Amino acid sequence: MLLFTMLMVIMKRIAAFLRPKDSSLWKLLFSWHVEQGDIARAWKCLSKAISADPDDISLRSLHALFYDELGDHQRAAESYEQIVRICPEDVEAIKTAAKMHLNCGQIKRCVGILEDYLKGHPSEADLSVIILLADVFMEIDAHNNALQHIEHAQMIYYSGKELPLELMIKAGICHVFLGNIEKAEIHFSALQQENFSIHPEFITKVADAFMSTECFHSALKYYHMLELNVGADNEGEIHVKIAQCYLSLNDRAKAIMFFYKALPMLKDSIDARVALASLILEDAKEDEAISLLSPPKDLDADSLDSNSYMQNPWWLDGKIKLKLCHIYKAKGMLEDFVNTISPLVRESLYVKTLRPKVKKRLTISVLRERISILNVQENDDVFGEVRPLASKSDLLRACRARKLLQKKEEQKAADKAAGIDLPSDYSDDESLLENRVSPLHDFLKDEAHHDLIIDLCKALQSLQRYSEALEIINLTLRLVSDKLPGDREEQLQSLLAQISFNATDPKHGFDYVRSAIQKQPHSIAAWNCYYKITSRLGKSHSKHAKFLRYMRNKHKRCVPPIVISAHQFTMLSHHQDAAREYLEAYKLMPECPLINLCAGTALINLTLGFRLQNKHQCLAQGLAFLYNNLQLTENSQEALYNIARAYHHVGLVSLAASYYEKVLAACEKDYPIPKLLNENSEMENMKPGYCDLRRESAYNLHLIYKNSGAFDLARQVLKNHCTF
Repeated sequence: MLLFTMLMVIMKRIAAFLRPKDSSLWKLLFSWHVEQGDIARAWKCLSKAISADPDDISLRSLHALFYDELGDHQRAAESYEQIVRICPEDVEAIKTAAKMHLNCGQIKRCVGILEDYLKGHPSEADLSVIILLADVFMEIDAHNNALQHIEHAQMIYYSGKELPLELMIKAGICHVFLGNIEKAEIHFSALQQENFSIHPEFITKVADAFMSTECFHSALKYYHMLELNVGADNEGEIHVKIAQCYLSLNDRAKAIMFFYKALPMLKDSIDARVALASLILEDAKEDEAISLLSPPKDLDADSLDSNSYMQNPWWLDGKIKLKLCHIYKAKGMLEDFVNTISPLVRESLYVKTLRPKVKKRLTISVLRERISILNVQENDDVFGEVRPLASKSDLLRACRARKLLQKKEEQKAADKAAGIDLPSDYSDDESLLENRVSPLHDFLKDEAHHDLIIDLCKALQSLQRYSEALEIINLTLRLVSDKLPGDREEQLQSLLAQISFNATDPKHGFDYVRSAIQKQPHSIAAWNCYYKITSRLGKSHSKHAKFLRYMRNKHKRCVPPIVISAHQFTMLSHHQDAAREYLEAYKLMPECPLINLCAGTALINLTLGFRLQNKHQCLAQGLAFLYNNLQLTENSQEALYNIARAYHHVGLVSLAASYYEKVLAACEKDYPIPKLLNENSEMENMKPGYCDLRRESAYNLHLIYKNSGAFDLARQVLKNHCTF
C-alpha cells in the first residue's frame, strides 16, 4: 500500500511538471483521490484534466455533478451550459441546465435555454424538452404561455399527427386554469378512449386541476375514476380528496363517509383525522370525535406492527391535542382539558426559553465539526495549498468557527495561566436542544395560542394547580410580554395576582400588584390587592417595606400606604405607632369613616397599656373618633356595634349594654363584598344577613347580663336573637 501511494505521488509530479496536458494521467489521479476520500484534491485533478482536454464531456459532467452535490446550482448550471456549447445536441445537458437555473429562481434564463433549443430545431425536436418547457410555465401559473408552446409544437412538429397524450393532457389542464372547460374536456376525451387505468398519473393531474379551480363536480368525476382503478398505495389519498370535494359542495354526509374510508389506509394522516373530527362535532357527536382523536385501544398490538407508532405516533401530534383540548373545554371537562394541553404548552415554552442559548453559544465540539471541511491532507504536495471543496456559505461558516475556536483556545490558555481550571467543552445539554422542536407550530405567534394559554391557566386555577399555572404565566410573560396585545397581557397579570392570593407562596403576585399601583397610585382596589398579597408575605419580605417607603415619599398625599403601615403596626401590637400613622392619614382624609374607626380603636387599645400616663384623655379621644365614625355613617348598625364593643372592652358595661340594645333594634341590609383589582370571579353564594350584627351584639350583651348575675335576661337575649 505504501509503495502504491509513493507511485501515485510520483505520477502526480510527472503530470504536474512533465506532462501537464496528459488528460489520462489526471483522470487516474482523480480516481485515486476519490478512493482516498480526498475530495479537495480530486476536484483539483478534475480541473487539471478539463484544462488538458476541454472537449471531454464526461469530465465536464463530473465537474457539474460536483457543484450540484455541493448545492451550488448556479455553477452547476453554468457547467452544464458549457457542455451544451460543446455538444448542442445533448438534450439531457440542456434539460439539466434549465432545471438548475429553475432551482436558482432564474426562470427567464431557464425558459431561454429551452426556447433556444426549440428555435434551433425548426422541424423536429425532443418531446421531453417541450414537456419541460410547458411544465415550467405551468409551475409559475403562466398557463397561456404553456398552451401557446403546446399549440406551436402541434403545428410544427406534429402537423397531421396526433399530439402525444402527455402534451394533450397538459393542454387540457391549461384550458382548465384559463376557464375554457369545454375545450379542456375535448382534450381529456383522450383519456376516455385510452384505458385510463394505464395512466393514473394523468387522471390525478386532471382531477387536481379541476379541484384547484373549484370545479368540484368535474374533479369528482375523475377522482371516482381513480377510486375504481387505483391500487391500495394511494387509494386513501384519493378518498381524502373526494371527501374534500364533497365538503366544498356542502355534502357533509358523503364527506364523512369518504374520510372514514380513507382512515384505515392513512392511519397517520393528521389532517384527515382533524377534518373528520370537525365534521363530526358539527353534528354534536363529541364522544365520537374524542374516540377518533384518542390513541387506539389495541395500542400494544399496533405499535408492534408499525414502527411509525413507536417513533412518532399520530395521537401525540400537536394538531390532534389541540382539537381534543377544544372538545374537552367545550364539554366542561377541565381536568381532561388540562391533562391534554398542559404538557404541550409547557414543552413549547421550555423549547422557546432555551432555544436562544443554543444560538448564542456553540460548543467546542460543534466548532471543530464545522471547521473540519477546512482540513486538507498532504499540504506539501505539488498542488501546494488546496482550497477545501465546499459551498460558499459552508466555507464562511467554517472560517467564522475557526476564529471563534481560536478565541476560545486563547481564553482557555489565559485561564489556565491564571490558575483557573475550566472544562474542555461546554455542553449544557445543547446537543439535546438542537434537535428539540416545539410540539405546537408557530407557538406564541398566533393570538389563538394566547387565548389557549389564558384558558389553560384559568382551568389550572379552578383545579387548584397553582404552581403549574404560575410557571406557565411567568414563562409566557417573560418570552412575549412585548408582543402580547394589551388586553391579553392584562388578563395574564390579573390571573397571576389572583392565583398568587390562593397559592402557598404568594410572592409571584407581588411584582404584578406593585406595577399596578405604580400605574394607579390612588386606586383603592389596587391597594387592597397589594395589602392582601403583603399580608400573606409577612413582615420578612424586604421588597415590601422598601416599596411602601418609596410610594410614601413620591406621593405625599396618598393615604393607602399610610393606612397599610398603621395596620401592620396594629398587627404587631405597636398601638402608639399605629395611632401616629392613623392620625397622619386623618389629617389628609378627615371625612373617611374607616380612618376615624381605625384611629379610635388604636387610641383605645393604647389606653390598655401600662406606660400611658393620661389614659382618660386618650380614651376620650378614641371615643371621639368612634362617635365621629357614627356620624359619618349616619348611625349605621356597624358604627353602633363598634362603640358598644369599645365600651365593653374598657369595662364600661352599662354604656356598652345600651349601645348593644341599639344594635338589636336596628336592621341592616346586605351589601356586596368589594372585589379586588381585575377580579372577574363571581361572589360566592352567601346566606342572607351576612352584614347583620344583631347576633354578635346579642351574644356580647348576654355575657354582660351573665357577669352581672342577671341569668334570666341573658337566657332571654340568647333565645330571642341567637336561636333558629
